[in-house]
Amino acid sequence: MSVPAAAPEFARLDPVKAGFFRFRRLGDSYLITNDFGRYHILSEPEFKNFVAGGLDEASPLYGRMVQDGFIRDRMDFDALTSIWRTRNRFLWQGPSLHIVVVTLRCNHRCLYCQANSVAMKDKSSDMSLETARKVVDRIFESSSSSITIEFQGGEPLANWPAVEFIVEYAREKNRKAGKSLWINLVTNLSLLDAKKLKFLLKNQVNFCTSLDGPANLHNKNRLFVGGDSHADALRWFKEIYKKTARKAFRIDALLTVTRFSLPLHKEIVDEYVGLGMRGIYLRPLSRLGLARGTWDKIGYGPEEFLDFYRKALDHILDLNKRKNFFEQTARLFLAKILGDTDPNFLDLRSPCGAGIGQIAYNFDGGIYTCDEGRMFSRMGDESFRIGSVKNGSYQESVSHPVVRAISVSSCLDNQVQCSRCAYKPYCGVCPIQCYGEQGDIMGRMPSNTRCRIQMGILDILFEKLRDPKAEKIFRKWIRQKKEPALYQR
Repeated sequence: MSVPAAAPEFARLDPVKAGFFRFRRLGDSYLITNDFGRYHILSEPEFKNFVAGGLDEASPLYGRMVQDGFIRDRMDFDALTSIWRTRNRFLWQGPSLHIVVVTLRCNHRCLYCQANSVAMKDKSSDMSLETARKVVDRIFESSSSSITIEFQGGEPLANWPAVEFIVEYAREKNRKAGKSLWINLVTNLSLLDAKKLKFLLKNQVNFCTSLDGPANLHNKNRLFVGGDSHADALRWFKEIYKKTARKAFRIDALLTVTRFSLPLHKEIVDEYVGLGMRGIYLRPLSRLGLARGTWDKIGYGPEEFLDFYRKALDHILDLNKRKNFFEQTARLFLAKILGDTDPNFLDLRSPCGAGIGQIAYNFDGGIYTCDEGRMFSRMGDESFRIGSVKNGSYQESVSHPVVRAISVSSCLDNQVQCSRCAYKPYCGVCPIQCYGEQGDIMGRMPSNTRCRIQMGILDILFEKLRDPKAEKIFRKWIRQKKEPALYQR
């Protein structure tokens, strides 16, 4: 690697012995990583000996570093290439996640709504069955052997005929296509009834609902003039949870952290534990949709979120003394840090999944690189539109210049700070988030909110990994049975 001449720890760099690495100072130690996803946490003397090519070749540390590809003149390129190929297998797949917005109507008015939903009486944003058919036909043109159709909104159940048609038509098409097909419904559950539930369960549809924590917090974030949002969500959640026990499809919940959430880390986690959930996804707020206008009221800085995250993670680790319960962001990162399989979380890939891992279909048939890109169209910005199901072809959409631009801008080797960051093997950048916050798909990472949060979380995880008890819990999280989870997008 290229080393600044002023860095005293590199005064005796041996470029023959020391293989390529990136580093980050963690307290009194050094974290080193490489492009094969391997890492070591070295004391200062060990780090300086490694850089200078002076490690004792008879030591266990030297043997481990040879195996992990850090010793340049002892690299097993066949083995290391195989590891890299496994970790980046998503590069050879087509779009697998297909987000379908069947309506923008919604009976909630959430403070952070990204979709800029419309009133229930405004049916102008309902997807027609003709458009729905064309959307499904286009989805099945994907070269991916695995397809996930995810209903988003608005509230998808407000346009039940389109949901019902797409589910049945997709199942019909898949009898011939033979793909691995998953169908997800993201819903606030308030419009569900026994007839709809029977149909959805019969067709093995996964459910995901929003649950921001205890009733007072949830209802403060998720305004529902027609009733009690928290009570409705819990009533249906418990019924679906019971009916899907031990089945491949299930119900999960999704949390959005607002300023009101920050003092309630314990209460939020305990709410999920009390419902029998497998884990929780501590998801930071995004500056899209209504959140732009309400940010002064509900937003926060990266340091405030990281303080919340650390406290919540400490509580979760304490809970794991009695039961298994994971935090999803940590689990995604740890799968890459402790294993060789990338969980294919589309926002943590390089390049990211927009246009090549996921596609979003608007109610009018418009095609976008991702749901976030589709959300910009609601703000009058069509920068991320890549076609329509009513004209053009699948190939024209996935090879669209916008998709190419996003792929280039989300390749971490093209980002100055990311290319040198020790966390590069585990991280990813979202050009749409960069565009929304900084006005450019090539984000400025030093001041990028998402970057600062992800680096902070990774700092916390590597700090915890130095504790054998915490590492044991983390390894248990990533060994759990891998199931399609709605909040892993």
